[in-house]
Amino acid sequence: MGKLTSKTAESLARAGIPGKTNDGDGLYFQISKAGASSWIFRYKLDGKSREMGLGPYPAVTLAEARQLAADQRKVLAAGADPLAARDAAREQKREAERQAQARRITFETLAIEYQQAHGASWSEKWRKGWLRKLELYAFPVIGKMPAGEIQTEHVLKLLQPIWATKTRTADEVRGQIEQVLDAAKARRLRDGDNPARWRGHLDNLLSKAEKKKARQRQHFPAMKWQDVPALMLKLAQNEARVAVAARLMILTGARAQMVRFAAWNELDLDAGLWSLPAARMKMRKAFYIPLAAEVVEMLEALPRIEGSPYLFPGQGKTGVMHANAIRNLLHDLGHDDVTRHGFRSSFRDWANEATHYPREVCELALAHDERDQTEAAYSRSDFLEKRRALMADWAAYCTSTPATNVVPLHPRNRA
Repeated sequence: MGKLTSKTAESLARAGIPGKTNDGDGLYFQISKAGASSWIFRYKLDGKSREMGLGPYPAVTLAEARQLAADQRKVLAAGADPLAARDAAREQKREAERQAQARRITFETLAIEYQQAHGASWSEKWRKGWLRKLELYAFPVIGKMPAGEIQTEHVLKLLQPIWATKTRTADEVRGQIEQVLDAAKARRLRDGDNPARWRGHLDNLLSKAEKKKARQRQHFPAMKWQDVPALMLKLAQNEARVAVAARLMILTGARAQMVRFAAWNELDLDAGLWSLPAARMKMRKAFYIPLAAEVVEMLEALPRIEGSPYLFPGQGKTGVMHANAIRNLLHDLGHDDVTRHGFRSSFRDWANEATHYPREVCELALAHDERDQTEAAYSRSDFLEKRRALMADWAAYCTSTPATNVVPLHPRNRA
């Protein structure tokens, strides 16, 4: 039983004489030099004496102080250091409070942070458009909500009014919401499945027919595939670096944006492979482009520019060549009637009309993956090799003599 009484503690506090009075079992009533009263728990650990404050008097009563001291003796008996255990508990509480505060961050703030984190490699136009779509369609419904509170009904509420009339835009907005919420989950700001996920979720709630139409490629003015070799010959005779960029774009079927920001560390010329990270792809999924021998030879001859990681450096703030550089080159060559993106259609028309490659292989060569998740998981490596053969045939055709060019068929490509 303790040595002190409530009246004794009250008297000691009123007297205000500095010192410590023992209650027993390590509990002391302390009067500081400034006259403040408090409770102290004294104990030894590894032969060293330590003191732990249990709170001020009279806010903490004698009975409460004895209970607190008893709790610390249990910690000590378990082989732990009461001070260290208390500090760890306090840090855990602070972390929980920080996490709770973070979980109150709104979707709008998270979307802006996502754009800032990933938008460095995006064009200015794409960066502004990415955020603008969310401002128009997502923020009015979920902008002020914490990520952890956003559920399927909220996503449907903003998508359903535009799914039939602006399907492409609606699907892009859905994908952006999915990206932001995935990032939030990675930061432990939400739990559970992503309510904006398409496969196995929203595809059961929104029209798949509209989704399929939304994925139809836009029609860009394209050069006839029969005319591509003549253009490639002109480009090969042009020593400008942008001409190499144009040839790379045509020979790989890549988008102009992918070529503009092409970096040397993405290329493995020995393996004949161009690896594009998810952040560089329109669908935010890593993609691998097999490089034909003609492409590898062209890139091996391309000198590196000191101080730049890019194949096609520029003077602007992006560090790469101007967005209209390839277009301007095409115009200078007298091709005002075609667009950069149109060469993807030229490739696709060639593959459809002049080869026997399966549709899914040709589509995947353009990063249009129409397979379901299970099929994609089992056929990924095989498709890469099939695409390698396809792109080798395309490169051979593009670099053939214009007047006599024929379509070379890879052994796998013959009927």
